[in-house]
Amino acid sequence: MGIHILPLFCYLFVVTFSYSEISMATDILRQFQAISDIDNGTLVSVGKVFQLGFFTPGNSKRRYLGIWYNNIPSQTVVWVANRYNPLDDSSGVLRIENDGNLVLLDQKERVAWSTNTVNLSSRNIVAQLLDTGNLVLRDERNGNSENYVWQSFDHPCDAMLAGMKLGWDLRIGLNRYLTSWKSADDPSPGDFSYGIEIQGLAQLVLQKGGAKMFRSGPWNGVEFNGISVSPNLAFIPKIINNAEEVYVGFSLSNESTLTMSELSYYGVFKFLVWDNSYFRWSVLNSLPRDECDTYGQCGPNAICTFSDARICSCLTGYKPIFPQDWDILIWAGGCIQNTPLNCSAGEGFIELEGVKMPDLLQILVEPSLSLEECRLECLKNCSCTAYANSAATGGGTGCLLWFADLIDMKKLTLPGSQKLYIRAGASDLGTCVWFGLMYM
Repeated sequence: MGIHILPLFCYLFVVTFSYSEISMATDILRQFQAISDIDNGTLVSVGKVFQLGFFTPGNSKRRYLGIWYNNIPSQTVVWVANRYNPLDDSSGVLRIENDGNLVLLDQKERVAWSTNTVNLSSRNIVAQLLDTGNLVLRDERNGNSENYVWQSFDHPCDAMLAGMKLGWDLRIGLNRYLTSWKSADDPSPGDFSYGIEIQGLAQLVLQKGGAKMFRSGPWNGVEFNGISVSPNLAFIPKIINNAEEVYVGFSLSNESTLTMSELSYYGVFKFLVWDNSYFRWSVLNSLPRDECDTYGQCGPNAICTFSDARICSCLTGYKPIFPQDWDILIWAGGCIQNTPLNCSAGEGFIELEGVKMPDLLQILVEPSLSLEECRLECLKNCSCTAYANSAATGGGTGCLLWFADLIDMKKLTLPGSQKLYIRAGASDLGTCVWFGLMYM
């Protein structure tokens, strides 16, 4: 008998601790379980809203682990795990390692993707796909607590879902931003990104490479100065800006409505809602909206007005740098002051209303100063070209000062809640302008 005990024990040990494939729809992956591509393994959220599994995009031949809507005919992928490391075949396996991390392995047991979280308590860790589309790692002993040790919502790709935060957790230095696919067939990171810039004041910025393509204007406590979200029946916007977090997000007005935002591979940020009548995504809104949303469309010290035949015009007291270019509707050179400002007697300000504030390139924010103190601060600094309240709350509070050129201004279709004061020489202060007033 003693001769057979050890082989029997080893056999039971291997059976007990080897990874078992998930063969039925479930929302949870536990240790010693695995999801295999070759077996068409998936996770499906408990309400059957989202599905996690392996897919091949478009005309590609490569395999990816991703999350998509489970209950619509069009496969809409909202998150991709291994966008940097696609698999060449259907050998991929997803499992929880001994250290508690979720890993994707290829046929040679090489790691194609991992949650790569340190200091995990490896016991009792499970992966769960939620009805929000969030893939989370959590300690199963904590029940349905939102105290996750890792979540896909902190690592977005090109899509933003209800409940997701786009922006900064300043406590840990986490910046959540969207990155487009490279093409319709390739989910690897493309050229475009969309997120929150926090230089002085927060603003949403769409970039191509490191170059700005669109920005929202600064957050003023009420709105992003350069855009407005029209009331709708699909989603409720949410914006948080405090010492711990700066982010935007949205919740659903109706839980049965499928709504998402997407940064396309060609550089447009779109708000989408699923149309059950035509079985397709409909665009509620998109950014950029028009030519005047293109960053720096008119060059420095100019305003873009989309409704005008000649969309660009210089600020009062400024003239085109290259008049011959403006004659043929090439605006990028922008404008220069008629008379250089040098703190001479008689200089003052022209009040503009209903414009997107200039970009926050060379600025100073003084939250404690009144608007009058802000004016005096700008007047005594010969490099100061404009000022405004830094916040629109309470009728206007704080001080925002600009130095050097004023970039990316746009006439808004709605009045807006802030006024901008542009520095001008004495000879220009008597000029009457269609959108502004003099302010000495």
